[in-house]
Amino acid sequence: MALGAAIAVDDSVDDSLAVASWVEVHERLGQPTTYRIRYEVEAGSSDLDRLVDARLDAGSMLSVLVPGRSGNECLVKGPVGAQRIHLEHGAAGSYVEVRGSDSAIKMDREAQSKIWSDVTDGQAVTSILGAYGLVPDVGSTDGGHYETKHVLVQRESDLSFVRRLARRNGFVFWVTADALGIETGHFQRPPVDGGSTMTLLINQAPPALEQLDVRWDVERPTSVVSAQLDLDTGDTLDGGQQRGPLSALGAQDLAAITGDTRSILLAAPSDDAGDLKARADGALVESYFFIRASGETRLDRTGAPVRAHTVIEIRGAGTRHSGKYFVAGVRHTIDPDSHRMELELLRNAWGA
Repeated sequence: MALGAAIAVDDSVDDSLAVASWVEVHERLGQPTTYRIRYEVEAGSSDLDRLVDARLDAGSMLSVLVPGRSGNECLVKGPVGAQRIHLEHGAAGSYVEVRGSDSAIKMDREAQSKIWSDVTDGQAVTSILGAYGLVPDVGSTDGGHYETKHVLVQRESDLSFVRRLARRNGFVFWVTADALGIETGHFQRPPVDGGSTMTLLINQAPPALEQLDVRWDVERPTSVVSAQLDLDTGDTLDGGQQRGPLSALGAQDLAAITGDTRSILLAAPSDDAGDLKARADGALVESYFFIRASGETRLDRTGAPVRAHTVIEIRGAGTRHSGKYFVAGVRHTIDPDSHRMELELLRNAWGA
């Protein structure tokens, strides 16, 4: 039976690689997407041909494509970085497991030492993404870094730097590829606005979710207190925020549920109120996702793969926990029999 996914090498589908016994693709919020592809090793060659296959060698660019609603959809594209090899006498039961990550991993290979001046965080990220051949999808950021005040200092890899800028602005960074192999670097607030990409049912027909676990914790800050002096003018820079910046995915967000004051003090050095407020937003974006859920489903039930960094709707979980969820992670496990998906979900409000 054929594998339920296609494997492409340098953006060209290679049907002979679809004989893998299973494929795993793991999409995670704030992390490069990883993949593992397992091939059985056959006897008959003194060098065990699969172990020296150039298509599976270090640096080879592989893509994993699966059926979507409008043709193939690319789950991941990136270089091979490792192999795990298991050999048994006589070759029966032997296998090679090919491991790799999306192209964000290329941004983590070289330490950088650079001064960024007269730019915003978003402009710095756009410049970095272009250097790696990624189409930039970069949201605007408010704070600037100027030679006359404080410049932006980079003393880490480009990936670590971009992720640091993302977190302090309340953004997330991730890389996607389309079926043609075109790669995009996204530097955006969690995209919770707009409609959901699909609806998953539990306790209703036809069921899509086999199970759903929900946990919540409201002991977290709902606002930020932050104020500094402008060293040039002596004016007060007010970066305080009374509520999280993201649209609520339900009827009541964290502040509405707690009904009281739960604040943290932010004392990060900053040149202007825009940068200070961006840092406050970054703290509250993370804090307001007070609901975490996990579940499992299959491609034959959803009709299309569930993807990280999208919004889905769940029905059948009661009036409080039915509604929209942000997909923070998906572990795709594909073999000739099925395409299973383990979901990691976040929500910043409850109620429909």
